[in-house]
Amino acid sequence: MITPPTHRERGEPSASPAPKTWSVGTLTYTSSGLVVLFCWLLWGDFAASLKDRSVPAVVQLLLKRFEASDTVAGLLIGSLPAIIGLVVVPIVSYRSDRHRGRWGRRIPYLLIVTPIAAFSMLGLAFSPQLGRMLDVALGSHSPGLNDSILIFFGLFWASFEFASIVLAGSLIGALINDVVPRPVLGRFFGLFRAFSLIAGMIFNYWLLGKAETHYVWVFLGIGALYGVGFTVMCLKVKEGDYPPPPPVKAGVAGGFFSAAAAYFRESFTKPYYLWVFAAINLTWMAFVPVNLFGVFFAKSVQMNMDTYGKIWAFTYLISLVMAYVLGSLADRFHPLRVGMVILGFYALATLWSGLFATDARTFSIALIATGVLSGTWQTATASLSQRLFPQASFAQYSSAMGIVGGVCNVVLPPLVGRFLDLTHHVYRYTHLVSCGIALLALAASLVLYRKFVALGGPGAYRAPE
Repeated sequence: MITPPTHRERGEPSASPAPKTWSVGTLTYTSSGLVVLFCWLLWGDFAASLKDRSVPAVVQLLLKRFEASDTVAGLLIGSLPAIIGLVVVPIVSYRSDRHRGRWGRRIPYLLIVTPIAAFSMLGLAFSPQLGRMLDVALGSHSPGLNDSILIFFGLFWASFEFASIVLAGSLIGALINDVVPRPVLGRFFGLFRAFSLIAGMIFNYWLLGKAETHYVWVFLGIGALYGVGFTVMCLKVKEGDYPPPPPVKAGVAGGFFSAAAAYFRESFTKPYYLWVFAAINLTWMAFVPVNLFGVFFAKSVQMNMDTYGKIWAFTYLISLVMAYVLGSLADRFHPLRVGMVILGFYALATLWSGLFATDARTFSIALIATGVLSGTWQTATASLSQRLFPQASFAQYSSAMGIVGGVCNVVLPPLVGRFLDLTHHVYRYTHLVSCGIALLALAASLVLYRKFVALGGPGAYRAPE
């Protein structure tokens, strides 16, 4: 048999396979392009995570230092951010979904709020000095030195949370949803969590033990790193082109209240998404009592902050080792399935710690167990909302879920704080509260999973429009 000549025998170049590409919307990436995208997003995430993991912890320490009650701490750290989110996130998310501009639809908003967060950290750094000045200026009319300081803490904390909630509550996830291809979402969020954990390790291992005495430098350094780092990310990441925004329905263009009515009608009339909101928000609520009063729990069992920070760093190290594996498991088995398994273990861990964590040794065990499991759930389910909500209106549904969570978080932290004040600050009770909420979250997740399977399940799911 005579065989045809090969490309080489004919002197022709051999055909090479086309490079693999990934697409999302109008954006197409080669492998190298995807790596560059990941690098810039992860750099911005590292700067933002260092901010998010450091500032609340330092504020908790300073609230205790300036003798704020558990109720006040719950209001400032829990309820105030939730109230801000209820007002701000729906507006920003709704408008960003419909914004069209040369910089995209998410990045313009990110560039506006980034300097607000950085400036707020500057204000938090000097709140004690400003409070002392106010105390002296008011003289006999002063509410007291500590209360004067807490006034400035509250003002700058509100400003900080405004910027952070806009970033984390509505825009970061939406930007990722717009620029990261869906086949690699789980692995990206695994890396996303890994960089967040590295930021947490750096702060807790090296800085938390010094935060009470060197808080000014902690705030200033992290504020500068965040302001520069996140801005650079915004300038380097490019959004694609978007189809025209959905037309405004008749009767909706008549102002704020009409637009708000349309927003709530579109976001809260589909029972399936109400179960999504319930399952995810209840799980986040299960972490609140444990995490919100963790610093106070450590102090109540005479654990110094250096040890407390190093234990947290250890939990982050464990989560870091598991991050990429969990992202891959989420891609393979779906984050909803993986998350339900982890949530069940978290309920058991908080039950044990609520009953038996009575000294520094048992608190250390509880801290590691609950810290690793809550972090594991966050890593495994980081892409869950991107997989469940429709892509075209992702930010809107994400913000609607934030409203539900915000309402819960307005009420839960001060209630837990008041409960602790009445029970003479037995902080292990916070773990029992978290256990009860985790069991409710698991029940809601099981209902959601049945509905998810009915819509096609992991292999053929289509988000209801």
